[in-house]
Amino acid sequence: MPLTEAGICISALRLIDADGVEALTMRKLAAVLDANPMSLYHHVPNKEALLRGVARMVGTRFRTVTLEDAPWQERMRLLATDFRTLAHRHPNFMAYSFSQPDFIQAEDPFWVALTAVLDAAGVPQSEIPQLAALVCAVVSGVMIAELNGALHRWSSLQPTTPASGEDGPTNEDSGEDRMFRLVLDTIISGLESRLTVDHASREGQPPQNSPRPSARIPRQLRPPAARCEGESQENPVPDMAAGFDPKEQ
Repeated sequence: MPLTEAGICISALRLIDADGVEALTMRKLAAVLDANPMSLYHHVPNKEALLRGVARMVGTRFRTVTLEDAPWQERMRLLATDFRTLAHRHPNFMAYSFSQPDFIQAEDPFWVALTAVLDAAGVPQSEIPQLAALVCAVVSGVMIAELNGALHRWSSLQPTTPASGEDGPTNEDSGEDRMFRLVLDTIISGLESRLTVDHASREGQPPQNSPRPSARIPRQLRPPAARCEGESQENPVPDMAAGFDPKEQ
């Protein structure tokens, strides 16, 4: 079979899936392809370029969420779940990719779908890149911890001082699926709260459940209360009982 960049990337991904990125060499790849190692350089100049080609290929395998009529919360969950599925399909390569600052590009299907979801949620256009970047950072960080086993280990750690009368968490339901759902719940709840506050501020109304301005008159602005003859200073009479009539103000 003639060598092509796509064929080389496919074979490279198979080697990475089996042995990891560190084990990939141009010589080993050439042996798998039954080709002269130097012939590979006609299609990919070096290993770094090869890995970028593999990243583009893996990115095209991401299933774009197309439920435009669904609530943005559901679209966000599907998007993140599909991303996680892809990460577990190629754990060695994805763990390597998450450590690269240029892993996600503007034209990647995941980024395009994520920004569309945030737009549908009502996030201002000027804030979409920042919030999308934060979502990517949180999800990819959780994926790194999940793929390298850290998340499982951390979730099994017991608190040093359990609450009084309790034996500490049993972690009966601390599976990674449940923990990932908890991450998504946290992300979505945070976005909902932020959008509620932003909407209230644009409407000039205090956000729901926020403390309202107190109507209590500051003590420094209250008129001095009259005192009855012989009244103790330690037991002042309330304003209304001391003759302060608001109708006269």
